[in-house]
Amino acid sequence: MTEKYALSNLDRKILRTLQGTGRISFTELGKAVGLTTTPCIERVRKLERAGFINGYSALLNADQLGAGLIVFVQIRLNRSSKANFEGFKHAVVQLQEVQECYLVTGSFDYLIKARVSDMRAYRDFLEDTLLGLPGVQESTSIAVMEAVKETLTIPV
Repeated sequence: MTEKYALSNLDRKILRTLQGTGRISFTELGKAVGLTTTPCIERVRKLERAGFINGYSALLNADQLGAGLIVFVQIRLNRSSKANFEGFKHAVVQLQEVQECYLVTGSFDYLIKARVSDMRAYRDFLEDTLLGLPGVQESTSIAVMEAVKETLTIPV
């Protein structure tokens, strides 16, 4: 359970710094925000417990790992059964190629961001996997030609 916690300006500074440099040491983080190490550690732990920090990870180079093609896929489900939505959600979270999936408003039901090696790999993924997910009626694909901005940063 997360505790209720109101962010101070110092907390916001810590969060902004961690977003930019997640591997920073507590000593360096403290220096960057104007705290000594121990109070800095306590603040970070409090932010973690309060749910402002969900975890830490490394940003990997997709091209180096053979996943350089980004494709956005609009999925429309057969709306004859609510079970189609549940089945689709359960199945899509299991797919390693899918980085993000959102239930959206508009003319389709879900928006997926997937990463694969190339267009041939995407065609296989679409035909052999995505179109076979529960309730999928129709899809529209948008291949990314150039990533102009890609960030996980949240304004704090």
